[in-house]
Amino acid sequence: MNLPIRARLTVLYFVVLALSFVAFFWVSDLGFRRSIEATVDNASRTNLETVRRLVLANSSLRGESKLREELSGLADLWANGALFEVAGSNGHWIFRSQQFLRISPALPQIVDADVWFATTNLDASQYRIALQRVTTGGEVYEIHAAVPTEPFDQALDHFRLMEKEILPLLVLLASLSGYWLSGRSLAPVKRIIETAGLIGAQNLSSRLEVPRARDELGRLTETLNAMLARIEASFKRITQFTADASHDLRTPVAVIRATAEITLRKPRTQEEYRRALSTILETSVDTSELLENLLTLARADAGAAGMEMRPVDLSAHVQKARERAALLGLEKALDVTVTTPPEPVWVKADAIAVDRLLLILLDNAVKYSPSGGRCEIALSQSDSHAQITVRDSGAGIPEIELNNIFDRFYRVDRARSKNTGGAGLGLAIARWIAEMHGGTIAAESTVGAGSVFHVQIPVHAKP
Repeated sequence: MNLPIRARLTVLYFVVLALSFVAFFWVSDLGFRRSIEATVDNASRTNLETVRRLVLANSSLRGESKLREELSGLADLWANGALFEVAGSNGHWIFRSQQFLRISPALPQIVDADVWFATTNLDASQYRIALQRVTTGGEVYEIHAAVPTEPFDQALDHFRLMEKEILPLLVLLASLSGYWLSGRSLAPVKRIIETAGLIGAQNLSSRLEVPRARDELGRLTETLNAMLARIEASFKRITQFTADASHDLRTPVAVIRATAEITLRKPRTQEEYRRALSTILETSVDTSELLENLLTLARADAGAAGMEMRPVDLSAHVQKARERAALLGLEKALDVTVTTPPEPVWVKADAIAVDRLLLILLDNAVKYSPSGGRCEIALSQSDSHAQITVRDSGAGIPEIELNNIFDRFYRVDRARSKNTGGAGLGLAIARWIAEMHGGTIAAESTVGAGSVFHVQIPVHAKP
């Protein structure tokens, strides 16, 4: 149903109210009819009781003429349309009202002394008749007392006519009220839609007005504002990512182009050509590494990492990483040490990703440690996790920067980064690798005393 919410709410109001009113009037009609039946039965029973007392009071006279006279006098006193008839023990009628004389209705056979009820027509009018057999002084009398139902039927018909006239009007008025109320209720939603439609890439800092009422719309507005804040932060990160990627790619491309152009301006010696080609090669390697990191992060964002999880012994990979760190630290004469448990530490991981994670941490430790410094690698195991700790003796990271170092292209000191190389993607990739393995990575640092990185990965049963 492609209708606006307001129209759908109005239709829903209409259906619910129509069913509610129909049910209400049906119950009212049922109650009205039962009330009428009870009232008429009580009236006919009361008349029957009056006649019965008169019959019992005159039974000792043993004279039907006297009883007939009393009954005739009683009939004259009832001016409300009540009728009755009394039959003697031999079946002949002692007294009958005129309507009973003109029409002999088919009434149920009385088989005991209980009061019976029947509905029949007398003289084109409907009556409710109470019937009872009375025994006194050895005589058996049958009494029929009738009360007209027409006044009550007219009241019921009038009520039903009112139902037919009022019900559509009530449903229509209620539906119009529902339409108006739904419009009032959805007015804040309309304002939210209009405001949200005005928010674009140029004004992501704009926010929706939060209603004063702390209801569902208020929570919806706050949720949308929180979503806008996340979108704004993501947009800023993407913009910064694009700018940093462009900058970091432009620089090596410019170096390669400039080196080639300068070298080709005039003939060079073989040594000069070799130096130029070496510069181009080194810059190309750095550019390839940057592109590989960018592709890795792009695949991570797209969920297409393609890792192959298998049981891996972390001890062997930490030892291999130590050898590579020692090679990287030869120029600085770094003291690279490693500590591993005597037993293998098994985790379910992608071997290539684990090697890359370790290399990123050790490469940072070597880059930012001074000549003659140290780099320590420690592997330990608890009941549920394996922990890798990489410690360096570098300059350290200010505490205020620790929460940002795992962001893409984030560099604590850009001037220092130019000297050491790197685009600020390594730690972002390291965090992603740790999270893909169900683990965590964290850092702690003291300025002037070096940094420590902790990686935790869930352990796996021995294969």
